[in-house]
Formats: sequence, C-alpha cells, structure tokens
Amino acid sequence: MIVLAIFLGWAMRQIDFIQAYTQAPIECDMYIELPPGIKTKHGNSKDYVLKLLANLYGQKQADCVWNQYMKDKLHNIGFQHSQVDKCVFYRDDVIFIVCMDGGLFFGSHDDKQLKNAGLNVEDQGHPADYVGVNIKISHDRTYEFTQRVLIDAIIDDINIGNSYTKPVPAKVSLQLHAFCGSPKFEGNFNYRSAVGKLNYLGQATRPNILYAIHQAVKYSADPRVEHGEAIVYIIKYLKATCHIGLRFKPDPSKGF
Repeated sequence: MIVLAIFLGWAMRQIDFIQAYTQAPIECDMYIELPPGIKTKHGNSKDYVLKLLANLYGQKQADCVWNQYMKDKLHNIGFQHSQVDKCVFYRDDVIFIVCMDGGLFFGSHDDKQLKNAGLNVEDQGHPADYVGVNIKISHDRTYEFTQRVLIDAIIDDINIGNSYTKPVPAKVSLQLHAFCGSPKFEGNFNYRSAVGKLNYLGQATRPNILYAIHQAVKYSADPRVEHGEAIVYIIKYLKATCHIGLRFKPDPSKGF
C-alpha cells in the first residue's frame, strides 16, 4: 500500500493509539487478585481484590473490545469498513489501515483525519519508520526502504563479532538437506528466533535472501550443525550489506 501511495503521489500519515486497550470501556465488572508487593492496611491481602476500571493488555477479550470500540468511532465520523480486508477503512479519498494499536492514513491531501473521532491518538507525521522499516525520501523522489536496526539486532543475537563477511547469502556448492547423521545444532543462538527475524527481513526489504532463508526454515524442527552454519553464512552476508534495501522511484510513464 505504501508503494501504491508513492506511485499515486498520495499523502501519508502515521498515528499511534495511546494506551489503546485502556481507551475502550470495560464490558463488565472485573476483579483481579492483588499483584505481588501490594498489601492492604487491614486484614489479609489474600482476602481482597482490585476492581478494574479499564481494560488491561493481556485480557483475553481486550483486543476484541478495543477493535469494536475503534470501529464504532470510525463509523461515527464517516469511515466505512472494507469487505475484503478487515484492517482497512475508507472515507471519500482517504484510506486508513489499522495495525493493532496504530495505523496509516493514505489520501490525496494531508489532514488529521481522526481529530473528531473521540480517540486518544498521537500524530507521528510521515511514516519514516513503520513496523521496523525505515523509509527515506531523497531529493529526486526516490524512496528507499531499509531495516538497519533489525539487521544489527540479528548480528548481535548471533554474536559473530569481527568475523569476516560473505559476498553472497549462501554457499553455491552446498544444497541443504536433513543431515540426519550430523550432530544436532547446539549453537549460541536460538535457531527458530533467528529464522523468524530473517524471514521478516526478507519479506519486507531484502527479497534477495529469501531463497537462502526458506532453505533453512525447512529444518527448524530439528536443526543440525550444517543448518546453523547456513544461518551464520546469511548473517555474515547481511553484515556486509546492511545498508541495502528496496528502492522505488515512481514513473507513471512506465506504469505501476
């Protein structure tokens, strides 16, 4: 959607719902035990409970209650709910995409669309950094999408230190398979966590590493030493190319 907005020259704004779940009225009387460290002046603390005045993050129904509350507020100011994607709302030439407790506005004009909705929101302006993706606009209207922070975090997780880098994301001479006869992977990092972060990185801004990642993902249930080495190989490549991302420059003459 961001790419489409760039192509059409739409304005973009990012907003955050402040303490989103607590904004929705609590649906019924709820009570919780006193948290550890909280005591009463009289009697046994175990004989007392606290009455909730607002929804809490972690309640089973809190996200559903918040979602319905937010939808009602948006409907009250004229937004309609998409029948195709439940996270999308639209009004006239404005599209609003919700992501849990935040969202993005797209439209032909840059306006504060929720000022009369009765919701407590923080206007974060242009989405220069949305869901971990940094968006940079150059003087020639070229857009660059990168995830340097995530790459640095992955490098820290694997702790490859000052080891040398790689020019490609995988060994050309090695085809990954189950390696049933090899020792189980017992490296100094969480294999599944690393694979998950790498997969998000590849899906968002680094499609050039997706093939190598998908080969490693297949063995997440029972990784062997060779699979761990393949992960390290990918990360050594990312260390050398951490500044690379996706680049877009809209050109209507060439189509979308």
